[in-house]
Amino acid sequence: MENRNFAIILAAGRGTRMNQTINKMYLPLKGKPIIAHTLEAFYSLDIVQGITLVVSPGEEELMREKVLDIYPPKKPIKLVQGGAERQHSVYNGLKELPSDTQLVAIHDGARPLITPQVIERSFEVAKRWGAAVAGMPVKDTIKVVDSNGRVKDTPDRSYLWLVQTPQTFRYSLIMEAHKRAIEDNFLATDDSALVERLGKEVYMIEGGYENLKVTTPEDIAIAEEILTTRERNKI
Repeated sequence: MENRNFAIILAAGRGTRMNQTINKMYLPLKGKPIIAHTLEAFYSLDIVQGITLVVSPGEEELMREKVLDIYPPKKPIKLVQGGAERQHSVYNGLKELPSDTQLVAIHDGARPLITPQVIERSFEVAKRWGAAVAGMPVKDTIKVVDSNGRVKDTPDRSYLWLVQTPQTFRYSLIMEAHKRAIEDNFLATDDSALVERLGKEVYMIEGGYENLKVTTPEDIAIAEEILTTRERNKI
């Protein structure tokens, strides 16, 4: 039976912390746009049938010119316009998927170091449990502080994880979660929080400490070093 699993990759952010006039997705990472690295990880997996690439309004042609025409897609790709907030962008992507979609992985385009193995694992766990979120246990002690900087609590870090992407779900579940959020005018910073609001269980998988989100110029330097090390290890 043919897989009916898809990926939504978010590339609609402006990346203002990069101090650049263009979307950070087009900035070079070892000579190739950041988003091109991200796409490559998903191209390599048979479990992913197609990709919905969410771009900033008006950037469809730019995405084709800077990325898709130079690095031809190895899977069907559909370009969709993003919304005012990340959550809106995800929903725009979800609405464009076929109604018989089984599983969908939602991933930040700015996480170009994601590995195919983690993506595949996220699909396996989501198929079994309905919702899988990549992340890693925190290494540092976390403090809860008030608006004055006063410490209010020190939670046990053995229960705390840094949340990453991909976040992979049964399609029917994540659509229900987004529709409920719209009805309730609820906005979250990640998709799993919407599923949690429904009272459904969400399972964490290890994404790796290298699965960083490229946010600042320093992150590009770190990502390039990681890619160089990976290339060296392959040799």
